[in-house]
Amino acid sequence: MSDNQLRVVWIYPDLLSTYGDQGNALVVERRARQRGLDVARLDVRSDQPIPTSGDIYLIGGGEDRPQRLAAERLRRDGGLHRAVENGAIVFSVCAGYQILGHEFINDLGQREPGLGLLDVVSVRGEGARCVGDVLADINPQLGLPPLTGFENHQGITHLGPTARPFAQVRFGNGNGTGDGTEGAFNDTVFGTYMHGPVLARNPQIADLLLKLALDVNALPPTDDRWYEALRNERIAAAQQPA
Repeated sequence: MSDNQLRVVWIYPDLLSTYGDQGNALVVERRARQRGLDVARLDVRSDQPIPTSGDIYLIGGGEDRPQRLAAERLRRDGGLHRAVENGAIVFSVCAGYQILGHEFINDLGQREPGLGLLDVVSVRGEGARCVGDVLADINPQLGLPPLTGFENHQGITHLGPTARPFAQVRFGNGNGTGDGTEGAFNDTVFGTYMHGPVLARNPQIADLLLKLALDVNALPPTDDRWYEALRNERIAAAQQPA
């Protein structure tokens, strides 16, 4: 941590906060404070430089044009790359997930360079839009319970050899490639298509980010009754016939 203070950075809320993904920042901050941690949350707008001394960086979803603008500014800024080189943890959703890859299709129908922090490439799907509740099994390496979330995307994301699938879908589409994969991750960078906000539905993922940032194997227990009620409700909804 930075000076014994956990620094949580929410990137570009003015561009990438269309689907309530700012809730992810609220959940990380809340769960850190429940453990008695000193937390500083920084909301960094697109006209501000990305700080390089953060511990956890969160990026949300957005529409096509704001996604292109965000990618352009993040490439030009370079701060997120330097933060990852310093050991920071990054968690991204939907448009943010695509930005972290090598390239995606922008609002002009052109191939837009991403940041290359994840070994993935995103293209535009030709079929029906992927919309609805999702239930998936998170990669066993991460030791987490099933993933619940809500997807709403036209993109299809292909994983390269150094990217590991974040989860394997039971119900829903995930990456949209037909192989059942959902999201991607490497050691410190995570991407998913799940909204919800996903960390409210899956507080154990928020705790994983905290453990990675703190370099610890466990956190003190906290009251998860509200989260579990939400999880159970949404998991049941995902398993209902369409």
